[in-house]
Amino acid sequence: MEKKLLILNPFAERYRARLEPQFPEVTFHSALDPNEASDIIKETHILFAIGHAFGDDFIKDASELEWIQSLISGTDTLVALKTLKKEVLITSGRGIHGPQMSEMAFLHMLNLARGYPRMLRNQDQRVWERWPQSLLYQKTVGILGIGVIAEELARKCKAFNMTVYGISSTVREVEGIDRFFRREQLPEAAAMVDFLIILVPYSPETDKIVNEKVISAMKPSAYLINLARGGVLDEDALIEALKAGKIAGAGLDVYSEEPLPENHPFWGMKNVMMTPKLGGMSDIYPEQVMPILEKNLRYFLDGNRHKMINIVERRRK
Repeated sequence: MEKKLLILNPFAERYRARLEPQFPEVTFHSALDPNEASDIIKETHILFAIGHAFGDDFIKDASELEWIQSLISGTDTLVALKTLKKEVLITSGRGIHGPQMSEMAFLHMLNLARGYPRMLRNQDQRVWERWPQSLLYQKTVGILGIGVIAEELARKCKAFNMTVYGISSTVREVEGIDRFFRREQLPEAAAMVDFLIILVPYSPETDKIVNEKVISAMKPSAYLINLARGGVLDEDALIEALKAGKIAGAGLDVYSEEPLPENHPFWGMKNVMMTPKLGGMSDIYPEQVMPILEKNLRYFLDGNRHKMINIVERRRK
């Protein structure tokens, strides 16, 4: 039976141009958004997309759907879909985001430590102001959530002569990590670091895992950086800590509500550096994720589903 594959993405044609010649037995469709694909999804067997790009209203009509390949590592929005049949296989794009996410972590650390937003404001106002520059050199960074991204970040932190603590539910030996803490030891670790970087995936177990207790344990000179999901951080507790000067500042790439509302307090806080969910993006993203797509599509078509990589375990409904 011929399979119909829908690529739902702003760069769908880039993916299609690479895949279509390799898989002549597949009928490819591409669409920029769910509205453009509302009819196509009804006959789609395979969907390549980012989970948060569509919702239950879109997927409820996918009666022929067998497999969703997420183009990103996060699949929490896919797993949460109420109208997605339990038989549908889900695979993720996990394992490719180390370069861009680790660079985003350094963008936030360097900007916060050196006060770069203040420099830009001074430039706009033509103000010549100098102050002692805080270095990353010999600082301590704590990474909550130890996966592929954290492993790459840890190695890069060592190039800056930083001490690296890992915080995870599973303790194991990882290159670049000097000491491990278990998740239940998070407040203890938070009290010892200059930067606490959140990379842990969102789940019911990690909902607001960085809460008032954790933030209160941090040093007044420390910075909190969230590159994971908005839901893993208690933003209200963070706002109160920032207003009271209990921590030095925060770097945020993800938020509990996205896009962030215009009236949100974060916009006006000078000790907050904000980026609009750019962490996982790159100018070579299709090329980065393509090996996963190619391997999984070949395995799927050949009936070797057990060999597919990044299979997501779903709880039965």
